[in-house]
Amino acid sequence: MKMKGYAMLGIGKTGWIEKDVPACGPLDAIVRPIAVSPCTSDIHTVWEGAIGERTDMILGHEAVGEIVEVGSLVKDLKVGEKVIVPAITPDWGSLEAQGGYSMHSGGMLSGWKFSNFKDGVFAEYFHVNEADANLARLPEGLDPAAAVMLSDMVPTGFHGAELADVQYGESVCVIGIGPVGLMAVAGAALKGAGRLFAVGSRPNCVEAAKAYGATDIINYREGDIVEQILEKTGGKGVDKVIIAGGDNDTFIQAVTMLKPGGRIGNVNYLGEGDFVRIPRAEWGCGMGHKTIAGGLMPGGRLRMERLAALLVNGRLDTSRLLTHRFQGFDHLEEALLLMKDKPKDLIKPVVIM
Repeated sequence: MKMKGYAMLGIGKTGWIEKDVPACGPLDAIVRPIAVSPCTSDIHTVWEGAIGERTDMILGHEAVGEIVEVGSLVKDLKVGEKVIVPAITPDWGSLEAQGGYSMHSGGMLSGWKFSNFKDGVFAEYFHVNEADANLARLPEGLDPAAAVMLSDMVPTGFHGAELADVQYGESVCVIGIGPVGLMAVAGAALKGAGRLFAVGSRPNCVEAAKAYGATDIINYREGDIVEQILEKTGGKGVDKVIIAGGDNDTFIQAVTMLKPGGRIGNVNYLGEGDFVRIPRAEWGCGMGHKTIAGGLMPGGRLRMERLAALLVNGRLDTSRLLTHRFQGFDHLEEALLLMKDKPKDLIKPVVIM
């Protein structure tokens, strides 16, 4: 049986292809997408060649779907159930998972399977490994378009706040307020940040950042962001920094604005370049107790269920992220190119099947 999917044909090339419907292993599931969303990571992968050459690999790693087949050893989930699909689907029996780093099961970043080394979710059907451990039921009444933000945007942004170890009352700066950065703002606010700076310039993102808890907006178009932060903090800097945008040199700004003893949480996907630069003197000549932590978001069912509870109980509203909605599978290319071109009114597109 054949299916249609939207794929990376090679670096810099995308298009529709036809493939066999994937086979279902005993622990696995085959899912039909209901709502999907393209990601900036897809852009890095295709147009920057960030993870190397890929040929005829179906793109996409953000989806809510309906189960159409389960393996013989799947105990809990059933055909017909609607599920949230995390972008990261670890192998839970791996040594890395047992060591607390499930997202690196099978090797660094290898918990990220979809549109990395396995066909993604931009297809009529897609495969999910270890279904009971990696799929979460879509709560009754939860909008699939809002829920698809739980696949990647929410857990990645929240992981930035976790990596930075935000504590009650601390001053925090979030660099970059695209969809991941906005969720970093929301995560830092939920974790108790006191003064919460958000670095960005697009009006719709600025308004969303304020709604998610930012107390101060730093516009990089109005001057050096480090100078602005130091001016607003009386020269002291901030306790924590979350990097959710920028480039390899953003670490220079993050380290410089950080107090001694502070911590940086990076969830920005560095898609090009060979090195990250750290400023020697501003890092305390290597002895400033300025910690840099960078990590891929955790995946799995428990994470999805807990994040879904925030939506269900009114703690978080992801609908603010959804600026462009498309109806129909054939709009996938249009939605993906929006993420590539990033018009000013864009935060995140979603495609409803």
